[in-house]
Amino acid sequence: MRGLALLLALAALPAYGQSVADRLNDYPTAARADYVFACMASNGQTRQTLEKCSCSIDQIATILPYARYVEAETVMSMRRTGGERMAIFRSAASASALVADLKRAQAEAEVICF
Repeated sequence: MRGLALLLALAALPAYGQSVADRLNDYPTAARADYVFACMASNGQTRQTLEKCSCSIDQIATILPYARYVEAETVMSMRRTGGERMAIFRSAASASALVADLKRAQAEAEVICF
């Protein structure tokens, strides 16, 4: 029983060389790739742009938890959709705060990475 408890305790320890930021990063690889593809489509298909766009999503991930990033992206997507039902995404203070947080994170990432 003690051996099992020790193994479970060791398994809970962080991997060697892994930083706190790495352990707390909750962005899935697919989300990072989607961001990088969209960024490169807007800024050019070069190796340098790939590095800058990758840096950008890494910086955003250090600022915004993934759930908040998804919420902000959803609001921005809904704002691009027309119709009366989407008006709530354009006028609600909470929706505007989500978008503002994402835009601030993107601006900070742009300063650091580009």
